[in-house]
Amino acid sequence: MRRSRLRHLGLATLLVLGGLTATGALPASATGAPADTAGEQPASAGLLDAMQRDFGLTRAQAEDRLAAERRATDLAPTARRAAGEAFGGSWFDADRGRLTVAVTSDAPATTVRAVAATGAHVTTVEHSAERLDAAKARIDRLDAPAGVSSWHVDPAANTVVVDVVRGERADNDVRRFVDRARAAGPVTVRTVSSAPSTFAAGTVGGDPYYTGNVRCSIGFSVHGGFVTAGHCGGVGGAVRGWDGSHIGTFQGSSFPGNDYAWVSVGSGWWTVPVVLGWGTVSDQLVRGSNEAPVGASICRSGSTTHWHCGTVLAKNETVNYSQGAVHQMTKTSVCAEGGDSGGSFISGDQAQGVTSGGWGNCSSGGETWFQPVNEILNRYGLTLHTA
Repeated sequence: MRRSRLRHLGLATLLVLGGLTATGALPASATGAPADTAGEQPASAGLLDAMQRDFGLTRAQAEDRLAAERRATDLAPTARRAAGEAFGGSWFDADRGRLTVAVTSDAPATTVRAVAATGAHVTTVEHSAERLDAAKARIDRLDAPAGVSSWHVDPAANTVVVDVVRGERADNDVRRFVDRARAAGPVTVRTVSSAPSTFAAGTVGGDPYYTGNVRCSIGFSVHGGFVTAGHCGGVGGAVRGWDGSHIGTFQGSSFPGNDYAWVSVGSGWWTVPVVLGWGTVSDQLVRGSNEAPVGASICRSGSTTHWHCGTVLAKNETVNYSQGAVHQMTKTSVCAEGGDSGGSFISGDQAQGVTSGGWGNCSSGGETWFQPVNEILNRYGLTLHTA
């Protein structure tokens, strides 16, 4: 990247363009070890502004929510261990401002007390998370017709939810799939307005990166490059920047089945631990990759629609794109459009994943899925670049 560009776009813009390796930056492991954030503000002013805009919160409410979500994120692994085999799932309850942990109704009282002692709110359910995950795994082995949008475990509803596109429920192939899904375990069928699609776009001058005739968005800087969506390019594909110059090459890519990739950078392009705010909000530093629970707030940065926020709706969802199913996705209420593919999902200052696809747009709303970043880091042995 040309250094003169820095004077016009600012240091943080380099995340989308490749980025600068900051002296003294401490790497985070692929497991998302928390950074030492003592004494730091809960988030940048821009992130708080975005949450106020998209959630209808006051600044104080946005700060309180982020603090509560961070506590819930830190608490979740401990609470899960306390629940043991009785674990039925967990999620962030925005009304309570606490992590809710489900345990099966046959759990001994000592287990319930142990979970409650962690500080989580405890509720009882019929099915364990292990049973629901097993049911979903059986559904994953089925061939899904185009009228089936996705399926995931919903811990709050204590069921596997199968989403069917409106108007397709009477289709014979869809009905057969639903019957076989119900035979796999506890299943609830819901209707969605549209089928999912990926968010790649044709070449548009001046936008972040291109491969072939496709424009996509950079996700997160890693040491040696960046991670992004797999449908944006295959292994060996060359990547060009906003000015048409060579950034690097796809070193790993998987789609469908997964939707992740990583690109090595060189030729004067650098990496920084920053998510771009696009002038809408302040640029956000990345300090780790601790996974936010269902119900937590989350924001997305992409090259087409820039910065938008919403909530985590579901995890480990299988999404049935026209190109094939993609597994272990996280669903959000954040909108996105063509060209946003590969872009950053972040909760507070914690990297969450790279934009894959969805339905709807940022005028009328919609839902978007992302591939969790820790899975990508572990798959390729990468280290997230953190501040």
